[in-house]
Amino acid sequence: MQTTIDTSQVVEAIGDAVIASDPDGAIKLWNPAAQRMFGYTEAEALGKSLDIIIPQRQQQRHWDGYQKTMETGKTKYGNDVLRVPAVHKDGHTLSIAFTVALLHSPDGKVSAIVAVVRDESSRFAEERNLRKRLAELETQVAAHAKA
Repeated sequence: MQTTIDTSQVVEAIGDAVIASDPDGAIKLWNPAAQRMFGYTEAEALGKSLDIIIPQRQQQRHWDGYQKTMETGKTKYGNDVLRVPAVHKDGHTLSIAFTVALLHSPDGKVSAIVAVVRDESSRFAEERNLRKRLAELETQVAAHAKA
């Protein structure tokens, strides 16, 4: 017996944010995990620009890459994980990691970009603290070696 999987249920149930945007960068898909991660309800996010989650200082770089992807139909982030800052609705910064997939219309043009996003803020903070502690220990060892 073959089982059919309802992909819309997958998008709704998955723990990672799934966000799709059209060629102009307007949000067309915003799953419950995206709401939990970024604080915007689906109604608040749909139709809005991706700028609602992109820090202002990153926006120009983002849109340059976005436009290039729309023009060429190619992205290097389909297999590579991209780690960048993002902004929550309340203004606090998140550290996110994501991959993207390009969706195409019947004529072969890119019709949407879908991102699967994971909040890595706690892991990033943990790594930063470990690097800081390592630097402190290295300083102590160097000072001890001189003594």
